[in-house]
Amino acid sequence: MRWSVIQVPTLSFYEYCELTQVDERPKLDLSIKPTALVDLKQHELNDIMNRLSPLQKHFHRYLTVGGFPELALSKDDYYAQRMLREDVVDKVLKRDIPSLFSIRNAAVLEKVFLYLCFNSSNIINIAAMSKELDNTSAATVLNYIHFLERANLIYVSYPVSLDGKKILKAKPKIYIADAAIRNAVLMLDNVLANPEEMGIMVETSVYKHLAAFYYRLNTKVGYYRKSGGSEREIDVVVEFPQGRILAEVKYRENAVIKESDAIVEMSMKKGRVAASIVVTKKTEDYGVMPHPTSVPIMRIPAHAFLYLLGHAERALYLM
Repeated sequence: MRWSVIQVPTLSFYEYCELTQVDERPKLDLSIKPTALVDLKQHELNDIMNRLSPLQKHFHRYLTVGGFPELALSKDDYYAQRMLREDVVDKVLKRDIPSLFSIRNAAVLEKVFLYLCFNSSNIINIAAMSKELDNTSAATVLNYIHFLERANLIYVSYPVSLDGKKILKAKPKIYIADAAIRNAVLMLDNVLANPEEMGIMVETSVYKHLAAFYYRLNTKVGYYRKSGGSEREIDVVVEFPQGRILAEVKYRENAVIKESDAIVEMSMKKGRVAASIVVTKKTEDYGVMPHPTSVPIMRIPAHAFLYLLGHAERALYLM
């Protein structure tokens, strides 16, 4: 008997809006996708962004209750988070994964997952992580990370090369599979008012959406980092035979992209980059950036970017 493993991610923001029957869902042409916005005339771009603007409040709820159908339909958000926490911790971590992978000590697995929740969207140093987890062996930590990935609780993002230099130390970035899982497990309160937490949730959702969108294609979804400071990193890089898509998450007030930022430098190299996107916070923060790059850098609000990505995914199934 032959088995095929199919990855089933949680609902995209577009699917969430469809499932919950959001009234403000705009009717969009099937040809509209995030990477094509750069080709639109200004009045066309303004029209699309104005029609997507009312979705932002629904995007905030999506981040807190997650892309789980039953919980998305719940009328009680506190109940939804409690159920999510109990399902993940009590059922998946303490019962399902230990049974599936013959893990004897579920307490260590839970500690590994909690560590990853605290450090979601960060680059993980396995040696430092092992030390912080009561000197748990690096081999055990790596095994448990692999088990959590196979259980679809986390995404593991590895560095990709954009400048031709060999990557010597491939330290992974870890993302919790759904931002709401992290919120529920860590029991975070009032996350919508916390800029740092919102940045983590949005970057997590951007990675999840891009990884899910390109899952069945011949692609690698990772990140880029060049030594020299935080501005030398690109949060998400989609690498496929025809080129690369660069995505930098700047979910904050008055987000600035400097000439020295990696996404600007890499967008200078025509032919290697197919599209460059900066994911922003404000509904009015969109448009082509003024940097004189070979590939235009497009600013798109997070709710609009993720909704359009899900809309484009649906269009692929209809074609």
